[in-house]
Amino acid sequence: MLDELSAGADTVVAFVGAGDIERDAEAYAKVLRRRGDGILSLDLPDLVSSRLSAGCALRANEPLARHTTLGLGGAARWYAEPANVDDIVTLLRAAAELDLRWFALGRGSNLLVPDEGYDGLILHLDAAHWGAVTDLGEGRLRVGGGTRLKELCGFAAREGWKGFEFLEGIPGTIGGSLRMNAGAMGGWIFDIVESIEWLTPQGRVRAARRDSFDALYRDCPQLHGSVVLSAVLRSAGRDEPAAIRARMDDLAAQRRASQPREASAGCVFKNPEGDKAGRLIDLSGLKGRAVGPVSVSPTHANFLVNAGDAKAADFIELMRAVRAEVKSRQGVELQPEIVALGREWKELL
Repeated sequence: MLDELSAGADTVVAFVGAGDIERDAEAYAKVLRRRGDGILSLDLPDLVSSRLSAGCALRANEPLARHTTLGLGGAARWYAEPANVDDIVTLLRAAAELDLRWFALGRGSNLLVPDEGYDGLILHLDAAHWGAVTDLGEGRLRVGGGTRLKELCGFAAREGWKGFEFLEGIPGTIGGSLRMNAGAMGGWIFDIVESIEWLTPQGRVRAARRDSFDALYRDCPQLHGSVVLSAVLRSAGRDEPAAIRARMDDLAAQRRASQPREASAGCVFKNPEGDKAGRLIDLSGLKGRAVGPVSVSPTHANFLVNAGDAKAADFIELMRAVRAEVKSRQGVELQPEIVALGREWKELL
């Protein structure tokens, strides 16, 4: 109806009233922006375009499926790759002024993007600007927040520093792995952390040593809503590069044998205390259960894999089914480990 009334050039649409009128007006403005129509209300580029560095990328309606390991979901209203700290501060302050949500995205593992996308700002610290690894001596490495864990492990192996091997197969960056306290093969990222430097939502740079953080199972509360700029990690000591590489190859072979190769978000559910989510799902006879192109992996039951062309709705429907079946058969209510971008699981499951 509004489109019909506002058809034509130089049309002014005014929302007048009380209650939720501002919300309704902004919702209509979002529709127009997504279509590419010009509107007079301010949006992110109006506040930041003259203040961002030349190296900072800012794009509208960026498809997020290409930025996640699961490979599905909608687009972000705004997507930025800041080149320096000033760029991040500028973007965060503008987002606050516009009451615009934001999320710091690493490699997009452990993440489900809804089909409707993300009506906010995605910040991605790319490897070109944030992927440096610096040897500080005595087994201490300063690692940029956008560094891929695989690149960190490769650097450490070449330089003969051991203790990082367990991270090699985790498809994430330093920033995301610290926020989630990523782990694999019996090791956790916080086991090797000496200190972390981060940016608060208010745009202040902070740094603290390891003992200032609560490293919980798949969580670090102190880093919620923050952007990890860098971390200093400590090696377990020296070893021959060939020996380090051999251990990495052995761990990689174990992962290939125990984890699916199809697109996934990693382990979907947290392990209940004293048990494994994958074991409970397998015990419930759910391996191979599918909703559209999404299925419970026959290789590891705690992985839901995307065979291609899947929707987030398919993924959520299968999560619901798995969760209900395990609760019915095993008496355990599994809790999600992955993050639903911009949503709360209590609304979805």
